[in-house]
Amino acid sequence: MEHLINDRVKNIEISGIRKFFNMVADIDDLISFTIGQPDFPTPMHVKNAGITAIEKDFTSYTHNAGTLEVRRAACNFVEEKYGLYYKPESEVIVTVGASQAIDIAFRTILTEGAEVILPGPVYPGYEPIIRMMGAVPVHVDIKGNQFRFTLEMIKPFITAKTRCIVLPYPSNPTGVSLTGSELKEIADFLKDKEIFILADEIYSELTYGDNHKSIAYFAKDKTIVINGLSKSHSMTGWRIGLLFAPESITKHILKVHQYNVSCANSIAQKAAFEALTTGIDDAQDMKKEYEIRRDYVFKRLIAMGLNVVKPDGAFYFFVKIPSSIPLNSFDFALSLVHETKVAVVPGSAFSKYGEGYFRLSFACSLERLELGLNRIEKYLRRIA
Repeated sequence: MEHLINDRVKNIEISGIRKFFNMVADIDDLISFTIGQPDFPTPMHVKNAGITAIEKDFTSYTHNAGTLEVRRAACNFVEEKYGLYYKPESEVIVTVGASQAIDIAFRTILTEGAEVILPGPVYPGYEPIIRMMGAVPVHVDIKGNQFRFTLEMIKPFITAKTRCIVLPYPSNPTGVSLTGSELKEIADFLKDKEIFILADEIYSELTYGDNHKSIAYFAKDKTIVINGLSKSHSMTGWRIGLLFAPESITKHILKVHQYNVSCANSIAQKAAFEALTTGIDDAQDMKKEYEIRRDYVFKRLIAMGLNVVKPDGAFYFFVKIPSSIPLNSFDFALSLVHETKVAVVPGSAFSKYGEGYFRLSFACSLERLELGLNRIEKYLRRIA
């Protein structure tokens, strides 16, 4: 029966991140710098809110867009943090993680042959959805621009078929963010153009230095903001995402969402309300620890002679593989596992423009980072 499967589904692949993680997950004594999973527990007060929801039988369907209390809390959160104003009744949808928010956004705005401009390297979760919609992903090689997806990089790729530009900042896999002035330049240029912006801001609470700035601050009318609690509150398994957009857009996305999942998990929504209100600043302590780790890893990588851009957000380094090593990124990562029992993600998982690099997540303890980096350093000395 496989020959009857939708060709667009057959032609996409499992995420390169997950594929490599699954391949090496059962190796004993492995130090994994692969998955973007915070190593902190969900805050206790948030977990207690979920427990109370179960005990009080809050186990029924909610409004398709999420409970009004969560939507109000979410709108207050982005207003207080980023100066964004959305109506809780009609301009926010509580989703099953940021991944589902991306899915329903693309399903709503893309049609056959439409083009979507993305940076390269980039998180691998966008391209498969774009292709399943019959649309065309257009990657822009940003390696030579310090991984910055600025207006000058975007302009040459805009055509009459361009339907959407994806701005995923802070970035997975590079950890790079855009400044307010860079975002304003993009917004001003797109002001009179019928092009959506999909702003994936799931790492917005994890920035080092300047606070996060959303392009929706400059171009709300055409921007779909994707956010959620997975990274900010270490709630990956709770699967709570948030989608913000003007009512003229969300009223259509909500229809897709309704037929896709009905509503987000009711118990997780109670935990989300607690996270967005009492826990509005829960990310701050985690961020301080991540920054310490970032500085340590950067110092070690530079001491090894590796070419790397210091991230100003998220918890990743995107590291160039030394030219003296005659291996592609997948074989390099596989060799590293077999020789040192350290796992990183091959750069090729993040589009063809990630080839020649590897992603290292510092979402683990300083002790694990030190041990793993010691192993990598010995490996590089030996292979050199």
